[in-house]
Amino acid sequence: MSNSQLCRERKATKIIIFQQNGSGEEKIAGIKEFGTDLEISKVFNIDLALPELIDEPEEYLSENFSGDLVLCFLKHPDLIDHLVSICQKKKIPVIAAGKKHQGAISPFTCCGLGRHSGLGAYGEQFGFPELEISLEENLIKGITIKRGASCGATWHAAPEIIGLTTEEALVSYARAVQYLCTANPAAFDPITGKSALHYAGDVHAAALKKALTGK
Repeated sequence: MSNSQLCRERKATKIIIFQQNGSGEEKIAGIKEFGTDLEISKVFNIDLALPELIDEPEEYLSENFSGDLVLCFLKHPDLIDHLVSICQKKKIPVIAAGKKHQGAISPFTCCGLGRHSGLGAYGEQFGFPELEISLEENLIKGITIKRGASCGATWHAAPEIIGLTTEEALVSYARAVQYLCTANPAAFDPITGKSALHYAGDVHAAALKKALTGK
C-alpha cells in the first residue's frame, strides 16, 4: 500500500504552528503544497520586540490549542522552553528543528527529521528525504519523492537533475537544494562545523545516492 493510500485512510493530522515574525512561513507553504491529509489548524505568530530574558513567557504564548502535532519556529529560548512544557502537559509532540531542547524532537534541519512514531501524516511525508529514481542509459529520467523537506526544497530542486548523469546529479541536486534552503547559512554547528545549509545539501545527496545504489 502506498503512502498516499495510507494517508487517505486516516484522519488528517492537525498541526499547530508557533512562529516569530513569520519565521515558519516557508514551511507552512511547503506543507500546504506538498502535504496530504494535513490540517494546519492554528498559527500563532509573535511579532513583538522581545526582551533578552523573558520571566513570564505565558504572557506571550497561548495555551488555548489542541491538535496532534506542534511545529515550533520560535527563536527565543525562553519561549521555546515554555512551549515545550505546555506540549508535554498536553501530551502533544513538538518538533523544534535546530533548537536542541529537551522534550522536543530537534533535528538539525527540517530535512533531517528521522522517522518517529506519533507524528502522523506529517512524519510520513516530511523529514529526511526518500526518493525513487528511474534511469535511462545512466541518465536521470524521472524522480519520485516519497518524503522530503517541509520547506519544499526536495520537490522544487528535483527538475534540476532530470537528464543529468548519475554523477552530475549527485552534485547538482545538493547544490540546487542549498540555493532553495531557507536555513541561516551563517549558523554553524560547533560540533560538526557545518551549517544547516551544508547539512541540507548533504542529506539530499545521501538520499539520492541511496536511491541510485541502494546504499
